[in-house]
Amino acid sequence: MEIFPETLKKQWNLWEIRSLVLLSLSLQIILIMFGSRRKINNPQSFIGIILNAIVWCAYISADWVATVALSVMASNEADCEHASSKARDSLQAFWAPFLLLHLGGPDTITAYSLEDNELWLRHFLGLVIEVGVAFYVFVRFWSSNSLTFLSIPMFITGIVKYGERTWVLWSSNTQRFKNSLDPLISGYAPFPDLFNYKFTSNKLVVQEGINPDDHILIEAYYSYKRLKYLFANQIIDEYHYNSYDIINGKSAEDAFKLVAIELGFIYDVLYTKAAIVYSRIGISLRCISSISSVSALVLFSIIIDMQSYSLIDIMVTYLLLVGAVLLEIYAFILLFYSDWTRLWLVKFKVAKHYHMSKTLVDNFWRFTNCLHSRLSNNKRWSESMGQYNLMSSVFGTKQRRYLGLEKLSCTSELCEFSEKYQYLTWEDVNISLQETIFKYLKERADELQQTLQPFLQSFQKTRDKLLSRSGEDVLRRYGYDHLLVDEEYDARIIIWHIVTDKYYRYDLNNVQGNANKLNQDCKISKWLSDYMLYLLLFCPSMLPKGIGEIRYEHTYVDATIKLPPSEQRCKVNKELKSNICPRSVFERARGLASQLKGDENGWEKRWEMIREVWLEMLAYAAQNCEWIEHAQHLMKGGELLTHVGVLMVNFGLNKQVVFKAYS
Repeated sequence: MEIFPETLKKQWNLWEIRSLVLLSLSLQIILIMFGSRRKINNPQSFIGIILNAIVWCAYISADWVATVALSVMASNEADCEHASSKARDSLQAFWAPFLLLHLGGPDTITAYSLEDNELWLRHFLGLVIEVGVAFYVFVRFWSSNSLTFLSIPMFITGIVKYGERTWVLWSSNTQRFKNSLDPLISGYAPFPDLFNYKFTSNKLVVQEGINPDDHILIEAYYSYKRLKYLFANQIIDEYHYNSYDIINGKSAEDAFKLVAIELGFIYDVLYTKAAIVYSRIGISLRCISSISSVSALVLFSIIIDMQSYSLIDIMVTYLLLVGAVLLEIYAFILLFYSDWTRLWLVKFKVAKHYHMSKTLVDNFWRFTNCLHSRLSNNKRWSESMGQYNLMSSVFGTKQRRYLGLEKLSCTSELCEFSEKYQYLTWEDVNISLQETIFKYLKERADELQQTLQPFLQSFQKTRDKLLSRSGEDVLRRYGYDHLLVDEEYDARIIIWHIVTDKYYRYDLNNVQGNANKLNQDCKISKWLSDYMLYLLLFCPSMLPKGIGEIRYEHTYVDATIKLPPSEQRCKVNKELKSNICPRSVFERARGLASQLKGDENGWEKRWEMIREVWLEMLAYAAQNCEWIEHAQHLMKGGELLTHVGVLMVNFGLNKQVVFKAYS
């Protein structure tokens, strides 16, 4: 007894390859449209979660679907007796090169995560096998008609695309990334490929005719060339870094913009085809593939006898051809508006060319700038930071993001996970926060630079001592050096989070809930407090090793038991029971808050101290986070912690930047 009727089997045999080919094309459209948006969306926001899920499914499925389609083509039984079947088989064999194109993937995403780069050998094996299968299909249905010869350039283009992807994965794996870096030799000019730019007193000299936007792009590229060494966990000396004088005279907004461009370059190298696309050979290959796709579409429309093939197969073929052309056009648009292309134009602007060529480049640059300002939002990362508050999760005082999620039946682990997400919110990294962070780091860097020349050894020790601080130095300066002795870093985050939240709620109650009337230091302390707790719970690998999640769970239980939900928030902050376990983090936070309450310096000084504690703890976390963790989060919208870490490197506040004496 047959489960499926014979007519259904016939329909499935007719539509199996068609469906797989169209699905493969659809997945490519999804990847090229949304693959690059990962770096500017919040990964934990609703839109970010949906987008990441779509991109992940498309990335995982794309190779599988194309591989299955090629396998089905190879296993199909040729029917030489019927002319219609023979024509259908030859036309469907023409689709094989397009599947190789799809296996090559779009330029906007070659690796979903860094682990994909380490699996380049698997992709190379896939390249050999899939090209072999496609070639088998090509030879098997070889005929003397024009369709066979029309598929040859597409076949070559597909192999090139697939080879590009494999090469990029190989070039971005950890070991190859390290080996690709040029050795740094003391006394030699640092990185001579800066588009004919010159150095004066460690500064890049602005070339004639270059506007400030172009110049900051060159500065970012210059810093990116050095930042690659740190991402490869290598040491670089100050002679070859020279970034302090570049960033020292900038505003906070320009400094963060510089860092965002640097990290954009890093993202492109690690997760996209930038390593080859923006080279001369890459541009040549783009032109060849585009010409091949357009030529195939035009020639197919002219020389192919449409009456010999099924109308549905003709429509599928047109969809593949038009899709290939549109994807190439979209790839060119992305290439057109990238920072790499702008760098290429700057190179031509500062180079010595004939007057006509310089005029063409200048006009082209003005045209692209005009379009770029209209079509681009200039957003290079998510520009936001996660916010998670302990008391809001205990009392449910914030509006839940996903209503009804708590009603779903699920395991305890899933319920705990979803409960965390209910109270996760986001705050923009605004200019006031940028200025506060930039000012703090600049003051530390200026202080160290004063001791650099006369006391090099003293400078090294002073810098290392500064980078090892995680809030205790601020307490010492404000006369609280007896507090929080020998506390671990994760415990300090929770303790200071509770303290900050208590005084924030107290101040907010005093201004009748109008947050705009709060002290600026109060608001910044609140943002950093909630951000550090967010890192502790959602990105623990970015913080120093500890048991932060376990401490949080214990503190959460303590707060749930000791703070009755019926009390008003203002009353909760004023009244706490005294029978909490002395070893409890929650109790230690209450003890610290009580001692700060009697401070004679006043509210403004208190908030100034709390703000500096959070800035010091933020800098400590940024310095001690592994660069591979920073790189992992670039494809998740980026983290403020990563931008702070790179900003510290530009100021020389990183142990991987070694200062030496030169004769």
